[in-house]
Amino acid sequence: MDREISGLSSMATRPVLAELTEHIRLAHGLAVRFDSAGGVEIARRVRDGAESDVLVLADGALAGLTEQGHVLGGTVRPLWVSEVVAAVPEGTPVPPLRSESDLRTALRSAKRIAYSTGPSGTALLDLIARLDLADVLRDRLVQASPGVPAGSLLSSGRADLAFQQHSELMALPGVVVAGPLPGDTAITSTFSGGVLAVSSQPARAGDVLDLLGSDAASKAARARGMRAAGGR
Repeated sequence: MDREISGLSSMATRPVLAELTEHIRLAHGLAVRFDSAGGVEIARRVRDGAESDVLVLADGALAGLTEQGHVLGGTVRPLWVSEVVAAVPEGTPVPPLRSESDLRTALRSAKRIAYSTGPSGTALLDLIARLDLADVLRDRLVQASPGVPAGSLLSSGRADLAFQQHSELMALPGVVVAGPLPGDTAITSTFSGGVLAVSSQPARAGDVLDLLGSDAASKAARARGMRAAGGR
């Protein structure tokens, strides 16, 4: 009897993967289970030889692990694109984000700004530097712990503005999404999948990747704040 296909993923893709693994089980008879954690933690587990079959991570992190031989290069495929959005605590004014000027105002007005340890956090710091606000905001930036949604710092009162992948902020209680970042300040991340080199059933793991890249998966991704990497 074929064993369950196991996967590792970052937190950003956890909501869509939870839905899709159930669909794959019911529609295709494939048992799939993903363990999700912060992207940095997942990459560490892979480098340490974690026994799993499929990996879904931001494409930069996945590319690095592929170069190191942890992922079978011919199996790598882009899956979904996620926008970084801004969010505020429920019950507080929602700042407009129609222009770069609006974003600057929101950043300058915030007392504490939460961001993640993942690619969205790195991109936000780069953006703040590009906007020449690094010195102004340095003491207001609060990085969430690995695997902890930046939005949770809003609901706990530790921040009044947060930036993270839409999929990680859209369903959090006590949080209101203000919207994506405007114009040239927009931040997007592509999440890709690949078969791990340690997989004992790479063919079946590849079948799972095909299903994650299907049209049915694209619909689920849209409902979870992402879009298919191929534009479907």
